[in-house]
Amino acid sequence: MIADEVEVELRPQRRLRIWQLAPIVVLAAVGSLMFAFPLAFGTGDGGAVVAMLGLLISCCAAGWGVMAARRVGHTWPGLPARGSGERPDWRVIALYVGVGAALVALAVWRVARLR
Repeated sequence: MIADEVEVELRPQRRLRIWQLAPIVVLAAVGSLMFAFPLAFGTGDGGAVVAMLGLLISCCAAGWGVMAARRVGHTWPGLPARGSGERPDWRVIALYVGVGAALVALAVWRVARLR
């Protein structure tokens, strides 16, 4: 008779570590503050430039975070896992593109109103 068998995964879990997350969180925080303060307090003529730079930094941090998450195996909700061979649903992709375009349009519109 065979004793109870136990399966153990030899590979470590793929997850984001603190040293991967820290620079992304710091960049996102700095970028969002740079974007929010000129919009909230209307600081002179340079406010629009600082706000757009903050938006750019925030978007860079978001992209960096998405790439790091994808590298460890995470996927966007509604999209198939990497390497699964499944095709993504076009409606989910259209929803993500629409939401992203709306957010960018609102941000640019708000910064343009500073002038």
